[in-house]
Amino acid sequence: MYELGHFIDGKRVAGKSGRVSNIFNPATGEVQGTVALASDAELSAAVESAKAAQPKWAATNPQRRARVFMKFVELLNANMNELAEILSREHGKTIEDAKGDLIRGLEVCEFVIGIPHLQKSEFTEGAGPGIDMYSIRQAVGIGAGITPFNFPAMIPMWMFAPAIACGNAFILKPSERDPSVPIRLAELMIEAGLPAGILNVVNGDKGAVDAILTHPDIAAVSFVGSTPIARYVYGTAAMNGKRAQCFGGAKNHMIIMPDADMDQAANALMGAGYGSAGERCMAISVAVPVGEETANRLIEKLTPMVESLRIGPYTDEKADMGPVVTKEAEQRIRSLIDSGVEQGAKLVVDGRDFKLQGYEQGHFIGGCLFDNVTPDMDIYKTEIFGPVLSVVRAKTYEEALDLPMKHEYGNGVAIYTRDGDAARDFASRINIGMVGVNVPIPVPLAYHSFGGWKSSSFGDLNQHGTDSIKFWTRTKTITERWPSGIKGGAEFVIPTMK
Repeated sequence: MYELGHFIDGKRVAGKSGRVSNIFNPATGEVQGTVALASDAELSAAVESAKAAQPKWAATNPQRRARVFMKFVELLNANMNELAEILSREHGKTIEDAKGDLIRGLEVCEFVIGIPHLQKSEFTEGAGPGIDMYSIRQAVGIGAGITPFNFPAMIPMWMFAPAIACGNAFILKPSERDPSVPIRLAELMIEAGLPAGILNVVNGDKGAVDAILTHPDIAAVSFVGSTPIARYVYGTAAMNGKRAQCFGGAKNHMIIMPDADMDQAANALMGAGYGSAGERCMAISVAVPVGEETANRLIEKLTPMVESLRIGPYTDEKADMGPVVTKEAEQRIRSLIDSGVEQGAKLVVDGRDFKLQGYEQGHFIGGCLFDNVTPDMDIYKTEIFGPVLSVVRAKTYEEALDLPMKHEYGNGVAIYTRDGDAARDFASRINIGMVGVNVPIPVPLAYHSFGGWKSSSFGDLNQHGTDSIKFWTRTKTITERWPSGIKGGAEFVIPTMK
């Protein structure tokens, strides 16, 4: 058993609220630790630390800020195995998947090493008679991030790396389900040379979230989680005068055209649908084969692959996927599978009875494969966040295109085809934020921006890429003229360049 508190002013501190939450081992169902849940006073202490440190950090030249991230990347690589072990122990994902989580966060840290260039702005000489004009991008001050359980390393780094590189201080509120890695990342940032107070980690529940959203000294908030909470965070932040970017749920489709390489498509669906036990916001949870023959071939390919999935604890190096994160998550997923059967979908592979010897109390679910799913079913409308793939048969390309177009969510989508015209048409017309062409999980690399459309995203600026630099800074425009160029008396009309 271990006890986890917070990370405030450059060091670990014990919780003082008297409230804690259990940290479970998903593979065994046993409590392995506790995490403190912050009071408003503890959140305020983190903000005060950030407030004291931020002005000097913002005044630090961008090359020196970049050097902190150079060292942090080096430390992250050196401590990769330790971090992956901690992450897997609390989340349940395999070690290799945990390393992927870390590496995709590391890539954003590599991206912000370019902050001297990224934060440059514009200058116009001679904008008017004797007038020069320029703009600068300045830090917003104190930012905050509220992150989910499914990527306890990647998403915190997606948020705090650009925010801190731009000169802000940052308050991170990670998921209380797997909070150890975020605190370890904060320690490594201090070791890399980050001043105390610039990155604080405050653990907590809804109380900590509300304290962040209403605190007058926090200027901007980034959030990733479910759509209902994303709406709440976005609205509450806006009402309190904060800039916000909030990313919600997803129901990602993959269209399989008749000319697609079926082996390639099936392999892509297996990794994208069942990797990390489906607990990814970019997981493919709906396969849409075009034409009955395509659908039959796809089901024929997928069925034995789903049946032969290797499921085990993170300590099993051969496991394809591990357990889901909590008992509550397991029960919710099972309930949705039951509803699919009740509403008439064909459960081709039923993973509900999966049991792993020696881990009977773990939160394991075998891979499930549904066929003949229709858009009115709960398993189609709802983000299941589990190892469940639904096949929705479409007669034509237009019918297939219509499914993601009409769905509430607009996070990611993919098409598998050899036809360049079809792929180009699909990419142009689809109303989804991230599109893959023969790529099953189209998560952009760090120098492009990540974000969905429709009910998957709230706010006009995305995560990482150049959008993140815009989000964590404010533009100030300066118009200047010096006395030697000023002639004449007072002017009472609005200045123009006429």
